[in-house]
Amino acid sequence: MSLDDKAFIQYSRQIMLPEIGEQGQLRLMVASIAIVGLGGLGQLCAQYLTAAGIGGLTLIDDDKVEVSNLPRQLLFSQADCGQYKTEVARKKLVEKGTVQNSKVSAFRQIAAKTVRLDADNAESLLSDVDLVLDCSDNFATRQHINAACVALSTPNVVAAAAHFTGQLMAFDLKKSPDSGCYHCLFPAELRVSETCSTIGILGPMVGTLASMQSLLAIKLLLGLPGLGQLHRFDGLTGEMQKFKLRRDPKCSVCGLKTESNEVVYATHGETTCSSPLGEIDE
Repeated sequence: MSLDDKAFIQYSRQIMLPEIGEQGQLRLMVASIAIVGLGGLGQLCAQYLTAAGIGGLTLIDDDKVEVSNLPRQLLFSQADCGQYKTEVARKKLVEKGTVQNSKVSAFRQIAAKTVRLDADNAESLLSDVDLVLDCSDNFATRQHINAACVALSTPNVVAAAAHFTGQLMAFDLKKSPDSGCYHCLFPAELRVSETCSTIGILGPMVGTLASMQSLLAIKLLLGLPGLGQLHRFDGLTGEMQKFKLRRDPKCSVCGLKTESNEVVYATHGETTCSSPLGEIDE
């Protein structure tokens, strides 16, 4: 299988990268991703991934566009307020247009699921995709996404941002079982108090995490490194910290493997603590 001339020209800059090439671009064009949450993170990730040539996107959210979303959620405008984010996003992503590659039949399929993901529907919503992007806006939903991804053996890329702090991590029990799952790091019993509603967020802060989350998703689809670490970004200082993820042998979601669920500082090997960010956006 090969790209036709129009697709080759459109994606020529990323095809030039030795880590991608034509075969890597073809892998992206037949890949499918579910994006849960179309707030500050999700709507930006959807645009980046569509532009990169991802073949299938499933957009999952039950919220409507509000005027308070507009400083961060750049896919939407004043005219979209009151409409469902999934429907608006799907229409705009299709309207952006992309080269149809006649040799890749699965190219450019965008599905809108206007529903709130919960424990009952998570597995059905996230089945039949190669990767999940957790861009959700609350801790409980992240737990439902994680449980479904563990059950389905689907890689899960999680990002969160509030105030000037961001977090990014990816889990794949097939390729990195010792890294565990989201529940190993942040058990469901934890209480989360800080949210964007209470401490605020800047658009560029969310944009930084969305870019990193999209990049990590593409890397994983291409088989490039990216698993096993929690990245914490400080938007005030511009500093990035990396922590090694370890599986909790007593995790009620993903089960046994390692001796500890400590988060180990990747550079110096120090054990440290981390806490989840509550909501990303509303």
